[in-house]
Amino acid sequence: MEHKRPKLVVIGSLNMDIVVETNAYPQVGETITGERVRFIPGGKGANQAVAGARLGADTTMIGAVGDDAFGDELLSALRKDGVDIAGVKRVAGTASGIASIYVAEGDNSIVVVPGANGLVEPADIDRCEDKLKEADIVLLQLEIPAQTVLYAARKAKSLGKLVVLNPAPAQQLPEELFGLVDYLTPNRTELSEYTGVDADGDALEPAIRRMMELGASHVVTTLGASGSAYLNEAGELERIAGYRMPVIDTTGAGDCYNAALSVALASGRALGEAVDYASMASALSVTKFGAQTGMPTDEEVARFAKEQGK
Repeated sequence: MEHKRPKLVVIGSLNMDIVVETNAYPQVGETITGERVRFIPGGKGANQAVAGARLGADTTMIGAVGDDAFGDELLSALRKDGVDIAGVKRVAGTASGIASIYVAEGDNSIVVVPGANGLVEPADIDRCEDKLKEADIVLLQLEIPAQTVLYAARKAKSLGKLVVLNPAPAQQLPEELFGLVDYLTPNRTELSEYTGVDADGDALEPAIRRMMELGASHVVTTLGASGSAYLNEAGELERIAGYRMPVIDTTGAGDCYNAALSVALASGRALGEAVDYASMASALSVTKFGAQTGMPTDEEVARFAKEQGK
């Protein structure tokens, strides 16, 4: 079945990922020797924009970088993947955001320093109103100020757009924001934190229902390698299994999932189909190193789907 080419606007962060590979995580007070360090363009927003572009969406990025060398590299990486960067402002005298990432034992731990990302403001959203008007779907995360995210969601809804919010990293949010979200994509930990309901085990469904009571139209909870869960149209809990893959690097897998879900929904797929597409895309993303460099193309996901008999 042919799907139309969707238009995606991503509003969020751009970071330079400083990735240190080690055999083990250092303990407090311990010095260890790492294997290597790499400087890789990242940030939840930019990762999602690259993933969206590779998955076939006309993608626009709105955000901010500093006037430093990292800023140049971050913009160049987006441009290389065909992302429209007219909505990314450069802030004089400010450093671009960075994420210090330790990769060890098949997983990662991250410290983010926001830099210019903390200066994305409502005026930046207004300046890009024409891009928002053209969009099918607007994708948001929480590595820029929450008030700007709220403003962007309000603006997107006033223009009749679908809004997807990846509510990470978890933080205090104005309750109004949940009511502006069409698809909220917490992981289990974030779901527990926002609802006050422990989303482990049997409490997953009550936690999703509570999140919807807070205002989100649909809640798609990511469960890591176990897949995803959401309530179907009949209001029943639906689980879609994940895909087990040889893991090279999990950085950016969640970002890939959110972009793929958004692209699939914007191209007219039903929610269950969109969730499965997102699961396949994010499974492929962990098989390569680096957040943006690991993002699969739509062709790769289609090939993988065929291998799975879909």
